[in-house]
Amino acid sequence: MKTSPDDHQKLMKKILSLRAIRILTLLACVAGPDHASSQATKKIVIAHRGASGYVPEHTLAAKAMAHAMGADYIEQDLVMTKDNRIVVLHDHHLDRVTNVQEMFPKRHRKDGRFYAIDFTLEEIRRLLVVERFKIIEGKKVAVYPHRFPLKKSRFKVHTFEEEIELIQGMNKSTGRNVGIYPEIKHPQFHLGEGKDISKAIVRVLKKYGYTKKTDAVYLQVFIFDEVKRLRDVLLPELEMDLKLVFLVSGSRQYNWINEKGGMEKVAKYADGLGPNISMIVSNKSNPGVPEISNLVRNAHRAGLVVHPYTFRIEKNAIPKYAKNFNELQEIFFHKANIDGVFTDFPDRVVKFLHR
Repeated sequence: MKTSPDDHQKLMKKILSLRAIRILTLLACVAGPDHASSQATKKIVIAHRGASGYVPEHTLAAKAMAHAMGADYIEQDLVMTKDNRIVVLHDHHLDRVTNVQEMFPKRHRKDGRFYAIDFTLEEIRRLLVVERFKIIEGKKVAVYPHRFPLKKSRFKVHTFEEEIELIQGMNKSTGRNVGIYPEIKHPQFHLGEGKDISKAIVRVLKKYGYTKKTDAVYLQVFIFDEVKRLRDVLLPELEMDLKLVFLVSGSRQYNWINEKGGMEKVAKYADGLGPNISMIVSNKSNPGVPEISNLVRNAHRAGLVVHPYTFRIEKNAIPKYAKNFNELQEIFFHKANIDGVFTDFPDRVVKFLHR
């Protein structure tokens, strides 16, 4: 059977078209999971202790402000009280964000610190929360002097349940689905004091409907053995399966995650990695020339999302390799290809991503 020139031309176009599809498919495969994840994963904004750049950290006011600013997730650092209640505080000490020294001057431990676990919830509710401070020559000095002024307004410590109810209530009234991002603080310390904080937190999450990976929650912790315990023991006991994040700092104890098989080991138990930003871009980088590590690429290849901490707008908080906050975001979101970020200023990151 003979073919006309037109038929021949149509056949050639079809062959070329099929070849083009094959080439594009091969290119996609070469690009690998790192490329694919950047297309499939929405970049998220995590309000670090709420909108803590504007209102004292971990207050309900800071959480409401973060919600209104468009944050995708709001963080809760969690510790336990003497009477087994879970409260929202950055760490297990009260003496850098409250007036506990004035209210209970003799209730410190031998190290001079005031521990939340030594106070009942009723006692903690009597305290006033202020902007984080340090003591210099016997005086309280704000860690971030240009933020909310010390000794102004009246803020209080609240429970984990109260914050969940606030966020879920705002979700209903706004039609949004802002998630929660709780951190289990010092699980080994709490176990040493006879309290299983991880189990208590997981129970609260189940009570409020956070039971599966598709729910708007990430549960984070610094200790890898605790991540494994959550995945293998605590979550199965309650028939739950949540997204877990392994938090890591820049210290040498975490070097193993970048060794052969390290990320795959993390991915066996966790869904995400929460590194210090210095683990992604070296602090030794020169201005305009960021030295980007393989951490994000390796994490993506193992199927992990990466949410580094902490983005702040203060000049002394922006690494020298970035001239301003926007350039810092450009480096991390577009060059390092992170999936989200913890920030004290959620409005600034929301604006950047929407742009």
